[in-house]
Amino acid sequence: ALTKSEQRALHLLEQSRELQKKLRHVSHQILHAQEDLRKQISHELHDKISQLLLGINMHLGIFTKAAAANPQGIKRTIMPLRRMVEQSVRVVHQFSAELRPLMLDELGLVPALQTYIDAFPKRKGRTIHLTACEGVDALDNDKRTMLYRVAQEALINVAKHAQASIVNVVIAKARNGVSLEITDNGKAFDVGNIGSAKWANHLGLAGMRERVEMVGGVFHVLSKPGTGTTIRAVVPLMKKK
Repeated sequence: ALTKSEQRALHLLEQSRELQKKLRHVSHQILHAQEDLRKQISHELHDKISQLLLGINMHLGIFTKAAAANPQGIKRTIMPLRRMVEQSVRVVHQFSAELRPLMLDELGLVPALQTYIDAFPKRKGRTIHLTACEGVDALDNDKRTMLYRVAQEALINVAKHAQASIVNVVIAKARNGVSLEITDNGKAFDVGNIGSAKWANHLGLAGMRERVEMVGGVFHVLSKPGTGTTIRAVVPLMKKK
């Protein structure tokens, strides 16, 4: 039989586990709400603000043609405005894509990720390759979004910290699911430090892990001097019952 002290300790341990479970559930809800908000803002920017700016630009073009009778005075005023509007449209499109790329919803994970990689700032001597298997879009929207965000965060980490020359992004079939691996040949770090708040927040690893586990997946980090770092996320195709 357990002593009163042992029973109390066991009870406190159970309470602690239950609290951790509730905190994880709240964290999952927050991440889901954030993604929904990003999606809403992205569509608002694209459908309303961007269309409005394009309309202004169109009317400026009409005004420029109508002012042909006095080209010297009016064109000097209109052309800078047109350039400003065109720049605004590009900024809105970029902002929309960073919040949540419409391509992720309309064409799927692989085209969205390829577009992001193509637009990713390329340091001289660094190349990024994407390889993807078929059937990725059999994943539901939450899982496609999660893989996109993990890849995005991992590539940002590579650019900031790894000093890598080669980065491989591989989406492949796994047992009853799909795996995403981002591997670089840059500087390694001590994986044992991941548990510390400093490292988790610094590299965004906590957020990546939360996203993966939120959809029933498994998250791994491997890092060794001389071989670089691999971020791996594996998610099931079907929801766990």
